[in-house]
Amino acid sequence: MNNSSRGLAYLPFIVIPLLAAGCQKSEPPPAVTAAPEPAAEAVAVAPAPEPAVPAYPVTAWFGDTHVHTGWSADAGMDGAITTPEDAYRFARGEVVKSNTGLDAQISKPYDWFLVSDHSDGMGTINQIIDGNPEMLANPIIKGWSEALNSGDEARAAAAKSELIIMQSEERLPPEVTDPKWMKTAWEKTVEAAEKYYQPGEFTTFIAYEWTVNADGGNNLHRNVIFRDGADRGLQVLPLTTFQTQDPADLWAWMAAYEEKTGGRMLAIPHNGNMSNGRMFEEQQFDGSPMTREWAEQRQRYERSYELTQYKGQSESHPALSPEDEFSDWDLWDRGNLIMVSKPEGALKYEYWREALKSGMRIRNELGVNPFTLGAVAGTDTHTGLSSVEEDNFFGKFKTLEPSNKERWNFPLISGKDGNYMGWEMSASGVTGVWSVANTREAIWDAMERRETFATTGSRMSLRFFGSFGFTDETLAGDWVATGYDQGVPMGGMLSTAPEGYSPTFIVAASKDPDGANLDRIQVVKGWVDADNAAHEKIYDVIWSDERAVGDDGRLPPVGNTVNMETGEYDNSIGAQQLLGVFTDPDFDPALQAVYYVRVLEIPTPRWTLFDKLRNGTEMDPEVPLVQQERGFSSPIWYTP
Repeated sequence: MNNSSRGLAYLPFIVIPLLAAGCQKSEPPPAVTAAPEPAAEAVAVAPAPEPAVPAYPVTAWFGDTHVHTGWSADAGMDGAITTPEDAYRFARGEVVKSNTGLDAQISKPYDWFLVSDHSDGMGTINQIIDGNPEMLANPIIKGWSEALNSGDEARAAAAKSELIIMQSEERLPPEVTDPKWMKTAWEKTVEAAEKYYQPGEFTTFIAYEWTVNADGGNNLHRNVIFRDGADRGLQVLPLTTFQTQDPADLWAWMAAYEEKTGGRMLAIPHNGNMSNGRMFEEQQFDGSPMTREWAEQRQRYERSYELTQYKGQSESHPALSPEDEFSDWDLWDRGNLIMVSKPEGALKYEYWREALKSGMRIRNELGVNPFTLGAVAGTDTHTGLSSVEEDNFFGKFKTLEPSNKERWNFPLISGKDGNYMGWEMSASGVTGVWSVANTREAIWDAMERRETFATTGSRMSLRFFGSFGFTDETLAGDWVATGYDQGVPMGGMLSTAPEGYSPTFIVAASKDPDGANLDRIQVVKGWVDADNAAHEKIYDVIWSDERAVGDDGRLPPVGNTVNMETGEYDNSIGAQQLLGVFTDPDFDPALQAVYYVRVLEIPTPRWTLFDKLRNGTEMDPEVPLVQQERGFSSPIWYTP
């Protein structure tokens, strides 16, 4: 891989800017300035940059916010043997041995990376595998140890599923919940992050996952990311769900860490799609009413949300957005983490788009929006191998690595009311960060201010700026500098529109240098009306090829060049870059609104097609073989 693909600076755009329907030309309003965030949104001011640091971000740095190695109990129970050091070496582009003995290497190294092994049971899995007598005195653990050492992948997978169910139901053996095993494992985890941190070249973060499976499998997981190094990170041990399952207690623990050390932390929730309606429920964990203080704490510590990963997407759902033709993708919507079926009405409280709309409604009630969440993505690999390349996908668990030639039909998660099969894994996702430098402080600060975007694995890059005075003429000059100088970037807030003006947005995307062309850029808008009811609308802003919106108001599909016999496609359709200005044609200055960008690539082969061709496998008709990779910006909010 050449150096130009390590962190993407924005390429000069060569396409002619197009304006979407509803865009208007106007003189910029006088003295338009970006609105400061409300007091509850206040963030620490980053240290003054070094002289060589640019005035604003010009490079998108790519990384993974969600990685497990064989040191996570469930990964180790499935047979994973990779260490945090293996994960970092793989992320840097080195060849490592997979858990099944294959040579593994990614074609595009990451710019930054972290290992987020589960805090629950941290340090126990090696004791179980190695047959620690204290562990084996418990017959359940003895059975797990025998399964793991049997060489039988089906037995190992069943042991892993039993562990997950018992953790979800708070029935783990006391030997596993004993915190004495954690200290050494945590010290080695921190040591690995420090060893591989090379400021300016490869950034690592100290991190862990807090894994709440409430009420028997309702996924309320958070990845906790430190801004700091070992000098602060080793002053604490990770919080476990054996101590508490209440997210408010996690935020209090984070606040105590900051008070004790002077450091900073973020928590990134994920997989609301498997929470059975609890991720964005409009009450506190114990069922008590939301309070302003509760909303402020959630807003302070949870700045982003993981939209996509191996276990599907939590961005949108067709049942919630029936007019959205692109909401039906990578759905994991049949139950929670142990496959307890969803109760009626649960979907509304599981997805990011709904949370963005609900947050504005809650702000009208509490005075604070608890769901001001930016966009990030991660893999949630449990192999230590963060792989999102469709033709080089190592799967979620060791039992689903490519050495299993029938992995498409191998149970991934089994539980009470069904299972998810291997083919349902998504080779996703990646986070892009607009940061002034590739360092812990700079990238963490960008995450904190939500200047991030999520993709399903593509290294496309997205820009999104909001103001009240952008026009097509803006794009003729240095529109990135203008975006920062006269507006706000993704993650920012606008307020109090000047009389007669609507929000205007610069939307831009560049294709992955080694990937597929782009189909279109859309703006997704949510708002609450005067009766505090939530709404949404999707606008096609700019698109490739000679297409026109039809009588039904929809843009025709871009086409499909995928060869189902060879797994090849070509870029004879689509565009390398798209750039435009969008003006909200339905704007009401008295109403709150939120906007984010969605970018679609042209259709490309999915990992299942590569497996089918490579292994000569016949797959069921329900297995998707082609997909459209996509990306999502963090939102821009408008408050009157």
